[in-house]
Amino acid sequence: MAQNYWILATGLVLIIEGIGPMLFPNKWRGMIQQIAEMDTNGLRRFGGVLVVSGACILFIFS
Repeated sequence: MAQNYWILATGLVLIIEGIGPMLFPNKWRGMIQQIAEMDTNGLRRFGGVLVVSGACILFIFS
């Protein structure tokens, strides 16, 4: 049963990640270029914010 949740979560992530390039390809490309140009510490902070935000969302809604 728990394995089904991982499959569903993976599918949901793929859907959410695909919405940006599907609907706004030029804006998405620009955003990816800006992220690629970030320095290492800035990129780590950005990743950290994403991880903490995701953990908070999971904690609040589970």
